[in-house]
Parts: sequence; C-alpha cells; structure tokens
Amino acid sequence: MTSVLRVQVSPSASEPTGTIVLVCNGPGELTTWVRPLAQALHRLRSLRPLAPGAAENLRLVFVPCPNATGTEHRVANAMGLFERVIAAREFWWLLLQPNRYGPWPTQGVVVFLGGDQFWTVLLSARLGYRHITYAEWVARWPQWNDRIAAMGAAAANQLAPRWQQRCTVVGDLMADLTNYASSESQLAAGEWVALMPGSKRAKLQVGVPFMLRCAELLQQMRPQVRFLLPVAPTTSVAEIINYGSPSNPLQHFYGNSTPQLLERDGERWLKSWNGCEILLIETQPAHHFLSQCSLALTTVGANTAELGALSVPMLVLVPTQHLHVMQAWDGWLGLLARLPLLRWLLGVALTTWRMRHRGFLAWPNISAGHLVVPERVGTITPEGIAKEAEQWLANPHKLQSMAEELRNLRGKSGAVAQLAAMVDELLAAKKQPPT
Repeated sequence: MTSVLRVQVSPSASEPTGTIVLVCNGPGELTTWVRPLAQALHRLRSLRPLAPGAAENLRLVFVPCPNATGTEHRVANAMGLFERVIAAREFWWLLLQPNRYGPWPTQGVVVFLGGDQFWTVLLSARLGYRHITYAEWVARWPQWNDRIAAMGAAAANQLAPRWQQRCTVVGDLMADLTNYASSESQLAAGEWVALMPGSKRAKLQVGVPFMLRCAELLQQMRPQVRFLLPVAPTTSVAEIINYGSPSNPLQHFYGNSTPQLLERDGERWLKSWNGCEILLIETQPAHHFLSQCSLALTTVGANTAELGALSVPMLVLVPTQHLHVMQAWDGWLGLLARLPLLRWLLGVALTTWRMRHRGFLAWPNISAGHLVVPERVGTITPEGIAKEAEQWLANPHKLQSMAEELRNLRGKSGAVAQLAAMVDELLAAKKQPPT
C-alpha cells in the first residue's frame, strides 16, 4: 500500500504578511510620482511581484477623479511593479468589501500620491493600516496621518504646532526625474521641439490639431527645427491620428487632411499634409528624450511639472476659443457641467469664470509664485505661437536663462529615497492609533 505524504503549508508561506498600498488618481502622477517611488521601494525591500516569494507586497489603488481617463490601471499593470492594481471604478467596492480584492495582511501602509486626500483616510481606516500623505501644498487631514511627507516649507508651515512632529520635508518628487533621464537613447542631431497636447480627451481634441499646425508653421519659419511628440500612456498613436483628422470637429480650424503614419528604422512618425514630420515617442517614461529638447509646447497639467523638473524651457498653451470642450474642471460644478442637459450652458460659464479668475496655471509658476515660463491663455492662434517659438529658438541665451531658473526651482534630488525610507519605517512599526 502506497503512503501519501501530505505537506501542510502555513498561510504565512503563501500569503503576504505586509502590504504597501500606493494611492493615485491620474496619468501624470502615475508616471512622475508612483513609478519612481515603486521602483525605490522595490530596491529598499523585498516585495512581490518582483520578489515572488517575499513576505510583503506592493499594490496600487486608483481613486475616483473627474479628470482621469479610466485607463490608468492598464498602464500601471503594464509596469509590472504591482502585485495588484485596483481601478478607480472598483474603489467603493474596495471600501465595502476589501476581501474581494484580498486577502489583506494585518500590517500595512497606505501612501497618498494624488487625488483627494480623504480617500486615503477612508482606505487606511478601513484596512486598519498606517497612513502617510505626500503633501505638495497642504496636508488636509493631519490628525489622521501617521506621517506627512511635505514637498516644501509651504506645506509644512501650514500645519498646526501639534502636528509638526509628524511632518518631514522631503522635497519635490519631480526633482528626481533627471536621475531617470538616461543618456542611452540619443536623438539625432538637430534642434528639437517637443509637442505635448495632453492625455485627456478634452485637451487632445484641441491640442493635437492646434500643435500640429504650430509645428507646420514653425518649420516654415525655421527649416532646421525637428519635432517629437511623446504619446501619453493613457492614449495611443491611433487616437492621436484620429484627433488630427476630420473626424475631430475642431480639426477644420487648423488643417484639412489626416496626418499619415510613417515607419522607418524602427521609429514611427506623423507626417502632416504639408510634409512636416513628427517623431512619435512611445516608450514610457519619455524623460530622456524630453531632456534633449530645446523647447516644448505644452498644455497645462502634470506636463508642466515634468518639463520643469527636467529643466526644459516651455510655452504653456491654453486656447480658450473652444470652451465647450474644456469642461475638465474638478469639484461639484465640474460634475454638473458634464451632465447632458446642463453641459453647454453651465460648462461654458464655469470654464469662462475659471479662466477669468485664474492664478498661475503652470506648475513652475505656481511653485515660484511668479512667471517663470510663459502662459498663453485666450484666443491664441498657431500663427502667433509659432512666431513666438521661433523668437525663443533664435535667442538661445533666453532659453538658457529659463532653463537655469527651472533648474534652481527644482531643488535638490533625493525626495523619492526619503519618502521610500519613511514608508519602510512605517511598515516596520506596529500599528498604533494616531495621537
């Protein structure tokens, strides 16, 4: 009679005993904050999925955000850094039934990296995990944070004295982007201009045809200039082409034909109707390509922080002549503006009010408190922007001065490593209620 040896495997051998949960809301934070921190945590600790047999894992949760594309979780999964990625549409189910996405170890840390800070308060309380917030400008719930990692003194000084001991100024996570800008992939010799129309539909619908026309006109004025367009991880080359075609109702304001897709020597290019060619950068992140550009034409958003961290001079463009498609604002009014019956009237009224009562829109300007990079807002035209871009390119001393100011504003690197160390320390500590 043959005996069967049964080996009982304890749950601790197969299930993690600790979890780090990064919380994010959109594509900008995903590529510039989440990815670098995740990589740093994997270097600091043995974490699944990169270490399959590890006792701890790394997970990513997306929270609801009106400005998100809804595809961020797919991009995050493709990074291969997270054992589990939970999409924003699943967030409420996660709060109601965590085990639906578990099991969840008793020991863990929730890290806020974008969105509404209250979502991470709820999530950390629901899971019984410790909680750390990376605060750019303000930490809204210090009483429910075990630790606060402040970008600078502006965020730290807003805390009441009783919460100061929980706060550490780590610096700007974006300042570390230059450490990831590899010199291995060099652009061909020439004067390169980056086109960054955005990653969301409302921006792409305006930005793609507008910037394609800018490129055509600028190349006519300055034939030696070359162009590249980083394809945001939440969009695709097919969508970029579609936004530049007659199927986009705004395209006829700036052109009359669909750009062609060219492939040669392993690269893909867009070719406009008048022969202007634009190199498509499909690898992520595109920092090493952007860092080699003399100038960038960009929309508002995380692009401006990314370019600023790389010290790339830029012109920030907000053409307001198409207000009816610029309803990507946040808050309850933004939600109302997207309702079918109120979309046109309230959406246009809201966007017009926001434009008239705006402060600075570009992150370098917001951070500095004064104009560092030009912001062109209003009924701007590709002709006017191309002419201004040509003037900047013709004056390299002015470009160098802007780049130097961006470099000084960026601050010292090391914020990612400091934040990773804070997370590591919290995970090692036993959970205690905040005092």
